[in-house]
Amino acid sequence: MRDRASEAGDGCPGSRRVTDFDRAVEVVLQHEGGLVDDPDDPGGITNHGISLRFLRRVRPGARPDEIRNLTRDEAIELYRRHFWERYGYGRLPDVSIATKVFDLSVNMGPRGAHVCLQRALRAAGEPVFEDGILGPKTLAAVHRARSDVLLAALRSEAAGYYRNRRRPKYIAGWLNRAYS
Repeated sequence: MRDRASEAGDGCPGSRRVTDFDRAVEVVLQHEGGLVDDPDDPGGITNHGISLRFLRRVRPGARPDEIRNLTRDEAIELYRRHFWERYGYGRLPDVSIATKVFDLSVNMGPRGAHVCLQRALRAAGEPVFEDGILGPKTLAAVHRARSDVLLAALRSEAAGYYRNRRRPKYIAGWLNRAYS
């Protein structure tokens, strides 16, 4: 699957194309920050948003030192392979929608992000079945929806999801993420 891209740089050797994924992963990295070892985080130690729990799913036997030593480029590759490409966010017609769903997927899990998208589609006048799967019917509805209306509804659905999590320690950051 090809990712929409635009020219970056001045065409000199070594310049590369900036893709929708490049833009979206920068948003995720900004929200996720660097190394965090919060004892209240069920994901365990996290670096660049990659948690030990997630890393153990994709690399069985992963250890905390692998998170501590995880580079930004390694995190980006994990995001590309296990989120952007796996769920086909590049198929979404608008980079702002693709970025928001990708960012939410990293934070709340793909199913939660996809349910938020499906609820937002209903709010935007595109009723779809709420199954948490970014399948052909959901994609077709996203293509039909007005992106500005869908993005506003998606932000609202994400905020509602976070408010129902009842984790006061994280709510301010989660709401900032939902509305960004």
